[in-house]
Amino acid sequence: MFNFSLTNQIILLAVLLIVSAFFSISETSLMSINRYRLRHLAKNGNTGAKLATKLLNETDKLLSVILLCNNFSNAAAATLVTVIAVQLYGEQQIIIMAGTLVTTFLILIFSEISPKVIAAAHSERLALSCSFLLFPILKILYPIVLFVNIFVLGILKIFNIKINFTQNHLITMDELKSIISDSGKFIPNKNKSLLLNLIDLEKVTIDEIMMPHTNIESINLNQSIEEVLEKIENFHHNRILVKKKNNDEIQGVLDINKLFKFYIKENMQILDQNELINLIDPPYFIPSGTPIYKQMQKFQDNQEKIGLIVNEHGEFIGLVTLEDILEEVIGEFNIELPSKLSKIIFDENGWIVDGGISIRELNKKLNINLPLNGPKTLNGLILEFFEDIPEPNTGFKIKNITFEIINAQDKNVKSVKIYSNTKKIKN
Repeated sequence: MFNFSLTNQIILLAVLLIVSAFFSISETSLMSINRYRLRHLAKNGNTGAKLATKLLNETDKLLSVILLCNNFSNAAAATLVTVIAVQLYGEQQIIIMAGTLVTTFLILIFSEISPKVIAAAHSERLALSCSFLLFPILKILYPIVLFVNIFVLGILKIFNIKINFTQNHLITMDELKSIISDSGKFIPNKNKSLLLNLIDLEKVTIDEIMMPHTNIESINLNQSIEEVLEKIENFHHNRILVKKKNNDEIQGVLDINKLFKFYIKENMQILDQNELINLIDPPYFIPSGTPIYKQMQKFQDNQEKIGLIVNEHGEFIGLVTLEDILEEVIGEFNIELPSKLSKIIFDENGWIVDGGISIRELNKKLNINLPLNGPKTLNGLILEFFEDIPEPNTGFKIKNITFEIINAQDKNVKSVKIYSNTKKIKN
């Protein structure tokens, strides 16, 4: 090297800086590339992606070969700058110091900062391109890399530091939700909403979306057929709960469509009690606390569309349908039923809210944060707060949200006013 002409030495210096820049680009681009996007490209047959995946599967060796070559290039460049400076200006101490400063400047600007900024901005394209050179370089220098790694792993073992590069790239459900929420235009808003709702199903139980037993309409077998038909005439659902004659024990569920088909078949003749009983489907019970995603599978496996929820004592506490679960994913879709927003009516300085509304639905609609780890309905939350039945016009606060009891009767809070000047109902 010392016999090179000055021109050749400058050319060699430029080559060393370019080599160093290449390894800086390789390090930053490969470490910052989207691993999930990379796997997708590799599965689709992209050669660069396949090579990059193989390199990242041995991250310790990849970093070793990059840093080995990068540091060698930087050290050689520093030595060469010093030689050039001495040849031009002599061996004075100030010249050597100036050469050191020039070397530091050149490496920082041309081999470190600029290449890494570029690599961070275009990580995917550069990582795939660099992999074509890095892969054979790693193969050639593999014995040296292994030798270096012996010392590296020894130091890590002394300090009891464990490494697991695969585990570092696993994501939690909350992180996945953040990724989807921040995806911008890459995922349409409707699809984004569906994905977020699906993720939420893992944590939501049927208790949070059920219709409480106090709000469920039913017919009783001790009623006359005329009374039953009159009740069904104004009913908004396809199935209605049926109770036994002398108590509130559940007989089953009556499919109203099946009832109409029977009438048509029997030429619109009034049926008797026994015929009505024969049309009733046996009740399908669901334990309280069942996760929604599990219940959706059970509905499919058992060919059921409606389930009656019972607590640990076997007491009937609510009802959930397959439609309720689907609406948690895709939103309300049955326009023939009264909208759930009827439970939330805009009022001056706030909203009038039905006491039977679920806290989860209320949080979503009003964008508030009432606790979900206790009672599932607003009525239950208020009764737990007071440990009694509050009187109308009683005001109170939960989570800095101001409430006022509008109507309370039959041991239940029927309607509540929630005061707010800033929150808006979500569509």
